[in-house]
Amino acid sequence: MVEELDEGKLEHLLGHWIEHNESHSKSFNDWIAKLEAAGFEEVAGHIRTAATKMDECTEHLKQAKEVVRK
Repeated sequence: MVEELDEGKLEHLLGHWIEHNESHSKSFNDWIAKLEAAGFEEVAGHIRTAATKMDECTEHLKQAKEVVRK
């Protein structure tokens, strides 16, 4: 059975994904300095890249949410 999908549900779902991504990005950024201090510079670099890509993904989700609001 296919669930009914309307603008309200879609906006709620997008909001949830945005919040989820922002939480992960913050966590990644919190860990970067700890990793560098512990000598894991290369790992920190990959985490930094992941955080950047997560932020890019979040921007696309925000744009999608704006489209829903139109």
